[in-house]
Amino acid sequence: MSKTIRIGTRDSELALWQAKIVQQQLENLGYKTQLVPVKSTGDLVLDKPLYELGITGIFTRTLDIAMLNHDIDIAVHSLKDVPTVLPKGIIQAAVLKRGNVNDTLVFKNNEEFLGSKEAIIATGSLRRRAQWLNRFPTHKIVDLRGNVNSRLQKLEDNAHWNGAIFAAAGIGRIGIRPEEAINLDWMIPAPAQGAIMITALEEDDFVKTACAELNHEETEICTTIEREFLNKLEGGCTAPIGALAYIKNEEINFKGVLLSTDGTKRIDVTRVKKLGEHNDVAAFCADFIIERGGKRLMDSIKKANKKTNVYSTKSFTEDQRLLFHEKITSESTDFIKISLNRIHPRFLKNEIRNIIITSKNAVESLITNYSSTELQFKNIYCVGRRTKRLVENRIGKVTHFEKNAKKLAEYLVEYMEGAEVTYFCSDLRLDDLPTILTENNIKVNEVEAYQTKFDGIKVDDSVECVMFYSPSTVQSFVQKNDTDIIAFCIGDTTAKEAKKHFKDVRIAKVPTVESVIELVNEHYV
Repeated sequence: MSKTIRIGTRDSELALWQAKIVQQQLENLGYKTQLVPVKSTGDLVLDKPLYELGITGIFTRTLDIAMLNHDIDIAVHSLKDVPTVLPKGIIQAAVLKRGNVNDTLVFKNNEEFLGSKEAIIATGSLRRRAQWLNRFPTHKIVDLRGNVNSRLQKLEDNAHWNGAIFAAAGIGRIGIRPEEAINLDWMIPAPAQGAIMITALEEDDFVKTACAELNHEETEICTTIEREFLNKLEGGCTAPIGALAYIKNEEINFKGVLLSTDGTKRIDVTRVKKLGEHNDVAAFCADFIIERGGKRLMDSIKKANKKTNVYSTKSFTEDQRLLFHEKITSESTDFIKISLNRIHPRFLKNEIRNIIITSKNAVESLITNYSSTELQFKNIYCVGRRTKRLVENRIGKVTHFEKNAKKLAEYLVEYMEGAEVTYFCSDLRLDDLPTILTENNIKVNEVEAYQTKFDGIKVDDSVECVMFYSPSTVQSFVQKNDTDIIAFCIGDTTAKEAKKHFKDVRIAKVPTVESVIELVNEHYV
């Protein structure tokens, strides 16, 4: 036992307390030790919430590096702060007997605000924030960072704050738990909360043997289940995930939760298994949550922390949003608003021999104004498969369709019966179709079925690509945004307008939103 075990630790009061507990236990076994305090990124960056820093193992990375550089022999951590996958060459050497697992609310004066509509609660934890808002949706959450002492001081200094949330083990271990504090037994703690963990180099047999004598088996079993559950949900400090396992009457009792960051969505799971038959508990519970909307919820949480690189000028359906490649963080909104016009009866008093419909908006206008029996058309010509499908579902059989207006005009010049056509269009329709028909002695009766109004917004500078579905969406976008990006277009007509403004214009193989998404995915492969 001649080797001195160098114990790496953060230099906060709580971290030093935990390291000294390990030091004391090792020395009681006859080992020589030395404390080596270091600062971590999590201690140095105090102006942002933890979940915004985007670093896995923010409180452990500095100690990992020190260990791999052989500057320390072991590191002491709060196990809840440790990533579920350790760096290569580093192992979990021991877990000490667990302390209080609960979260604690430290409040001012009294607890009356818990029954009030308005209150201000401080926490830097996304998990605590989400669970509090799930229970008290009208309360306001403010960010609170720093070590335990500085957080308590900030609570004291901010007169308008009603309370702040802490780990009960943290404030209890260093003896600073105020009288004005209650355990939140309804709040599911962070996986492995209340447990102290020791890491060591996998190659260091001397240190591993020493630490093994400190290991508490029951705590190890329970925290392993909780961390495996966290790992299978692909969570970390950036996701509101809670988990707690405990042993009672030779049974493992487990409860877990996943929430949306604002607390409006919550998925819970519980499981009880006999000790010794518990190896599938974490996997079963994670799968249970994933199958009940957890995957979709995790995807939205992950994307919320990423910068948008693709923007759509038309709102996506949920199914369309899920088609994107994992490298893409997309947002969507409608850059044009449609206002349906009243179509005067004089246009429809007799059967119309030939009509043209180039969008679903025109169909909506017709069926809003009139019943299908009142819409008497001999020949219906339209643009796009989806417009065709809607026409045939709501009005009648389509005589012919093309993928864009220009091709339809060329077809009509060649094959249309008669020399007159009624065109149900927008107030912002393009000139291609009526110009070609007029030049070929076909009379075009234009009926303004709907109005197109620009409703664009300024997109983030992180956007690299924009998706367009009509010339109007292009025109709306360029009113408020730069054009030094890639334009992905649904078809030739939209691309023609885009080429007036963008250097890089790409066109989908078929004129559907899904095809434009496929084109974007190919760009990011």
